[in-house]
Formats: sequence, structure tokens, C-alpha cells
Amino acid sequence: MKHHALLLIALAAGSALAAPSVSRLTPPSELFSSGRADPVIARFLPGQRFDLQATVRPDAGQKIAAARFFIDGKPVNATVALRDCASGCVKGLAAETAIATVRAVSSDAAGRHEFSVEATQADGQKVVAKGNFEVVPFTAAMGPKVKNIIILLGDGMGASQRTAARIVHGYAQGKALQPLAMDGFTATAMVKTSSLNSIVTDSSPGMTSYVSGNKNNNNEEGVFPDDTVDAFDNPRIEYLSEYLHRTQGKQLGIVTTADVFDATPAGNAVHTSNRGAGTGIVDQFFDDRSHTGLTVLMGGGRKWFLPAGTPGSGRTDTSDYAFSATDPHTAEIVKRWGVAAGSLDKGRDLIKEFQSAGYSYAATKADLDKADAARPLLGLFAFSNMNVALDKINGRRGTDRNGLQGGSVVDDFGLPDQPMLDEMAAKAIGVLKHSPKGFVLMIEGASIDKQAHNMDTERWMLDTLEFDRAVRVAQDFAAEQGDTLVIVTADHECSGAALIGGSVVTDAKLAELATKKGVANLRNSVVGVYEKAGFPHYKIAADGYPETTDIDFRLLVGYGANADRYEDWRTRKTPQRDPQQPFASEAPLKWYPANALERDDAVGDYLVTGQVPGESAVHTATDVPLSAYGPGALAFTGVIDNTDVFFKLAQAAVKGVVAPADTSGARKPPKPKR
Repeated sequence: MKHHALLLIALAAGSALAAPSVSRLTPPSELFSSGRADPVIARFLPGQRFDLQATVRPDAGQKIAAARFFIDGKPVNATVALRDCASGCVKGLAAETAIATVRAVSSDAAGRHEFSVEATQADGQKVVAKGNFEVVPFTAAMGPKVKNIIILLGDGMGASQRTAARIVHGYAQGKALQPLAMDGFTATAMVKTSSLNSIVTDSSPGMTSYVSGNKNNNNEEGVFPDDTVDAFDNPRIEYLSEYLHRTQGKQLGIVTTADVFDATPAGNAVHTSNRGAGTGIVDQFFDDRSHTGLTVLMGGGRKWFLPAGTPGSGRTDTSDYAFSATDPHTAEIVKRWGVAAGSLDKGRDLIKEFQSAGYSYAATKADLDKADAARPLLGLFAFSNMNVALDKINGRRGTDRNGLQGGSVVDDFGLPDQPMLDEMAAKAIGVLKHSPKGFVLMIEGASIDKQAHNMDTERWMLDTLEFDRAVRVAQDFAAEQGDTLVIVTADHECSGAALIGGSVVTDAKLAELATKKGVANLRNSVVGVYEKAGFPHYKIAADGYPETTDIDFRLLVGYGANADRYEDWRTRKTPQRDPQQPFASEAPLKWYPANALERDDAVGDYLVTGQVPGESAVHTATDVPLSAYGPGALAFTGVIDNTDVFFKLAQAAVKGVVAPADTSGARKPPKPKR
């Protein structure tokens, strides 16, 4: 009897101790995660919208019956959508686990705020969890409002990539013969790039930090992480484009040399936890165009716009989105955010839908040249990523016979008439300058990163030069208008590129040493450091690019975050195979090398062992430079976080410039002499 009584007491004690628990609270905060009030992780503009969410785990055999959210102790006056995990959550969560969400809340009150969730279990037990966020106030302006914002994003472009492009332009006795356009910008800062869940970011949060003011997890765009498996239902954060379109009527332009579904372009207008969900990403571009102000969209990625079954189409229902009207968890996205519900429609012809909505469509440079600048514009110049600058230029010159089919690389891709990035930038500005309330334009040089991943030195160097020519276009427009703020930056550095020196031999000697093979010939006999590096002399042609990258005494680049590769220091005849291309497995593209160990430089048998597994170089956590030009440029100095950029841009557009008037126009460098 005594033992029975003790057992009852123990069970009662256990029951009293048991309670539901909150395993995730959004927005992310250290107050919830560690109990520390600092640092504040989530920050927002006055009135910027975001979602509140909590994952609540009930006791075994129980369910969560209700949940409420509070900000500064006051109930949030909005519907709380409550769903369990029976319909799909990450592994490790029981089906009874509840996801409680309130969509599109905001606060106008500057300063720190405490928010909380109170969840009630079916048996009446409650749990409360607290977090915090900050509303960053606008400050009194010292100058006028900025009408237009141009963000030039050199994907993967660290200081080494910028320096290499300048060296290719030319040096003499330690002085640059022709500075880059971005070198002439008024102010420069160093930017910290870590994502929400790693010191090393990928391109998704690397971009979205600049245009949302918040950290995202790697692979996620415009959302905070959650515990559901649906790629499109995560808690949202309002983008700069959405905020300025809603409050000021500004339009949005997105220009890239990548597939338009890629992380950087999508990270300006699309909300998803899966950067690879191509069908849903491009559908969201179109479906929510009135929400973002999307007026220009240019790059590659035609495969996502073609109906399933069309040769080259990549559309699938598995990468699409559809918000159910009967599920309040997703129905509230449509209701509160005012966006489209979407549908699983792999047979959709998205090009025709853009055209029916009044957009001009360009598939080639010739089409782009003819496009009406008074109309919105869709340009899709490749099925996936566009070809890189080196290969596009060689195609225009009629050079670079690659030995596979007797044609150029762009001929092999079936895309001989692709525009250069500066040509795309000029057309985008030509369209957007008709926007009476101004615009936000993001221009990405995407393959600085993609070719640094491949450790294909000459290709990323020329893509950096192509990107700088687009910088010049934006700078010229800003200098002419006087009401445009331009920033040039990167989402992260890629590959740990290091400019280690210069070759001490001619290109002909390099080719000879490759036949002799090995470290003794291709490293010890070639690599010159310090004064032996000298000044490589690349001759720049009338089109602005080197006549050849296979010069005597060339610039030599090493990598600190590389996979295994062979090196003979010469330009590869073809790029590596791009697995994102729909025709990559067909001739002639199937003959392109699949990785760095299969390239033609393997003949030299000089193997450079990498620091990372796999076949590609990787991103690094190194800070990246940011340069600014135009009104408000002087706000971008010092060492700043990538999220700080968002608040500086918004300040300039909403309230006006806070730094003293600068002399951007006076500091503009001369145009290159040809």
C-alpha cells in the first residue's frame, strides 16, 4: 500500500511538471535562444511587414488548442493560423506538434520590442515564450530623398576578384593604367557576410540581407526558417522592393547573367525556403508583379517559362507552389500579404502570360535592341545560365574555335546572340527611368562566382570586367540624374582567390612546360613572386576586353578554398559542363569537362590538392568591399553588417540623405581610352 501511494505521488508530480514547450520562435532572437537580450537579431523599418510564428510541442497524447501572440504585452490583432504537423513537418516533430502563425504584422514604434507567444494545451496547461526585435527609426535628413536605387551585385566578388580585373586593365610601375569604374566611387565599406545559420553564407541570404535587413538561413530567400516542409509557406519578411513599391510606388528591375530563378535575382522579390524551386520562383515573379513592382526581368532561365513537354522546359509541379484556401496557415499569406495563391500548373506558358500582361519579350540581343523602352521588359537569353563574358566575346569576334565541333562556345550552346551585361543594364535603365516614382534595380554579375567555383581564372576575371562595364553604365546614369544612389558589392567571396604573382615565362614556354609535366615544370619554373611577378601586360581590344588572356608573363591566381584541380596556367578552351542546362547531356555540350580534374590542363599533370571535398571551390567567410556613389554614398563607410545596408538604402529613399553632401560627380574617373 505504501509503495502504491508513493507511485501515485510520483505520477502526480510528473504530471504537474509536464507542460507544452516552444521549440522555435520567429523572428529569431537571442532572447529566446539563449536568454540574452543582445545582440538583437531581427530588425525592421517602421511599418515593414513580417510574420510571427512559433512551433509548440504538446505533451504526449495532447494537442495545442489555441495560441496568442503579444507585442510589448499587447495582443496582436490578427488571425492566428494554427495547424499541426500531420500534414508535413521536418523529421523529429510529432504529428501533434503545432505551428502557430500570424502573417504580415508591423510596428511603427522605434526601438526594441518584446514579443511573445502564449499557447494553451487541450488540458488547459499553458506555455509562454519570449523574443525580441528592433524597429530601426528613420533619422532627420541632411539632404534630399533618393529617387532611384541601383544595387550592383558581383556574385562571389571579393577584393581579390576586383584587384585581378584592375590588373588585367593594366599596371605600370605600381600604378593602375586604367582604374575600374567601381574604383571611382565616393565611399567604400567592408561588409560582414555571415548568414543566420553559418559564418559562410550562400548567395540566397547573401543577397536578401541587403534588401530585407534580416539574416536568412542558407538556401532561403526572404523568409525566416520554420519547421514545415512546404518551401513557400515560411514566415516572410518584406523586401525593399515590396516596401518601396507599397509606400512610394517605386518599380523593380532585376538583371542577371544567371538563370533568373537563381538565388541572387530571386532574393529580391521571391519568398521561399528552397532556392532550387524554379517553377514556383518564376511563377511568383509574375504572379506578384503588382506587389513588387516588377517591371524588368532579364537573364537566362527560359526553361522555367516554357510549358512542360516543350523541348528544354524545366517546369514541374514538384517545384511549384499553391496556397490552399481551406488551410488557414497558407490562406492567410494570400489574405494578409495580398499576394497570389498560385497553382500547380507545369503546363503554363509564362512567356505568353508576360506578353499578354504588356511586357516586351527579348530572346536575343537583336530583340533587346528593338524592345520598346516604354513597356515593361522580359528578356530570357538562355535556357539556364547565360554564357560567360569570355565565351560571348570570343563568339562575337569569331574566335575561340574550341576543337569539338569547329565552332565557338556560344555556337555549341545554340545561343550566338546573347547581350553583354552592360547592354542589359543600359536597356533596363532605359525602361525604368520612365517610372514616375523611381525604381530599385539589381544588376548581378553572376558568373564571377560560378567560374570561381570552377577555379576557371580567366573566365571569372573577364566576368568581373563585364560587371564593371555595367557599373559604368549605372554610374553614368547616376551622374547625369543626380537623384540616384548606386552601390557595388558582393554577396560573399568565392574560392579564397589569391593573386599569388606572375608567370616568369612566355605563353609559348608555358605550353612547352605542360608537355614536360609536373610540379618542377609548372610550378617551380613558372611562378614568380614579389618582384619576379612584374606587371602583366594584357592588351585591351576596342571592345573593352583583352585581345587574349594567354599572354606572356601572365597574372597567376591561386585558391585557398579549392577542391582538387590540375593547373597549367593557360585559358581553358571551353568552360566546364553546366548541369543546369537542359541540353547538357547532348552533343556537343556533353563533351565539355564535368569538373576541374577532367579539363585540358590535366595534360600537364600538375595536381593542386584542395582544402575542401567535392569538385568545386567554395564560398568563404571573408568580408567583402562595398562601394557607393551618388547622394547618400557617404553613409557607407567603416565595417558594417550586410543587413545595415538595407536600412541605409531605405533611409535615403524614404526620408533623405543623412551624410553631408558628397562630391560623387567630381570623383567620377575618366572613361577608358580605346
